[in-house]
Amino acid sequence: MKLRFDYNNMMDSAIGSHGIKASAIDKAQKAHAAAFADVIENSGKGWQEWTESPLLDKTAVDELNAFGKSIRDKATSFVVLGIGGSALGPICVCNALLHLHHNELPKTVRKSPKLYVEDNIDPERMAALLDVIDIKTTYFNVITKSGETSETLSQFIILYNALKKAVGDAAAKEHIFVTTTDGKGSLYEVAVKEGFKIFGIPSGVGGRFSVLSNVGLVPFAVMGLDIESLLYGAKTMREACERPDIRSNPALMTAFLQYLSMKSGKNISVMMPYADGLKYMSDFYCQIWAESLGKAVNKAGKTVNVGQTPAKSLGVTDQHSQVQLYTEGPFDKVITIIGVDSFGDSVDIPADESAEVGEFLKGHTLNELINAERKATEFALKKAGRSNFTITMPEVNAETVGELLMYFMYETAFAGAYLGIDTFNQPGVEEGKKATFAMIGRAGYESKLKELESVKKDEKFIIK
Repeated sequence: MKLRFDYNNMMDSAIGSHGIKASAIDKAQKAHAAAFADVIENSGKGWQEWTESPLLDKTAVDELNAFGKSIRDKATSFVVLGIGGSALGPICVCNALLHLHHNELPKTVRKSPKLYVEDNIDPERMAALLDVIDIKTTYFNVITKSGETSETLSQFIILYNALKKAVGDAAAKEHIFVTTTDGKGSLYEVAVKEGFKIFGIPSGVGGRFSVLSNVGLVPFAVMGLDIESLLYGAKTMREACERPDIRSNPALMTAFLQYLSMKSGKNISVMMPYADGLKYMSDFYCQIWAESLGKAVNKAGKTVNVGQTPAKSLGVTDQHSQVQLYTEGPFDKVITIIGVDSFGDSVDIPADESAEVGEFLKGHTLNELINAERKATEFALKKAGRSNFTITMPEVNAETVGELLMYFMYETAFAGAYLGIDTFNQPGVEEGKKATFAMIGRAGYESKLKELESVKKDEKFIIK
């Protein structure tokens, strides 16, 4: 395991009365054992098939890489159509491992297509996409586990229609490949009928846990990322998270600390990476944490209304917009900081005399400055008695990103186990999906439409 986890600033020995006593960890051995067993004994079963994702064999990896190269060699642009986990996984990993201005680089430098991940159905966004791509040389990966996702299907219909007009019906089929559950859903049926290449998603891998399945691996292969190292890092973290001793299991420990924090009223979890390449890791975290832990009832059917609201923050940008609240506002947050020891580039701050300003900065590097500011935030939070812990990556590469993703998934699973909830369902999301189907007029949702139409709004509560 290359990641390091420093939770000193979660403890009362560091931050005082709002911290956690070391004895609280030791006294909860039964809770640790139960949470550990709940996750590990169900590994690879039911909705926990995601734990098997890092174990993909070399033959499958080679096939993915060969397919990815076949697309990369002919595409000027590559578009991922998906929403939720089907988009956030590809976004966060590609942002971490590709050049930060990948699409603006000359093709001879970037050596892979321009990448667009369309995770919303804003009509202006779709129109804007069509303005910037050459659809004749663009390839599309349509991703939806259920094969019924309204947003993704609408995008597919629009773009498939545009493709057929641009290159003809036969050629259009070569520009689309589908990632969905084998044998299930409308998209699968269309893909079989049209002859699209299909990549399967295991039935027990939910969207927010799918980044290391074909949902993420297919786009990563197209973009030329090192998926073998990504999976190796994930496998390494999987092994660390299977350690029964909480003091050597990073995901079990931080999940327990977050659980105790929730019990003491710290119901906001801030994710604050100090690297632009990790910016969208916060988005990935926000989905997996919110959708997994925000539940009305526990496994026993008791109403509990639990969950911790995730928030995105970026160091050092948000030192100038949010840290004031974190250090002096309510004691209702846990801040997770992600630091990087060694960045992929080093930028000097010149020591010459051409600018008579910032003398204290001259001769240093931006690398030194960003890490000094991260440590300064840790210090300020500690001094103010605010709960925080730091994950340190030696560098951002495929292996460490794989470790980080797997850690997030295990931490979420363990936190749900401590809370006694079903971590892997999403009934609140399903209600919204049904309401959307009803309003659009999908057959079978007539009773839901009647329910929607029965809701009356009081005009006196509307300002015009």
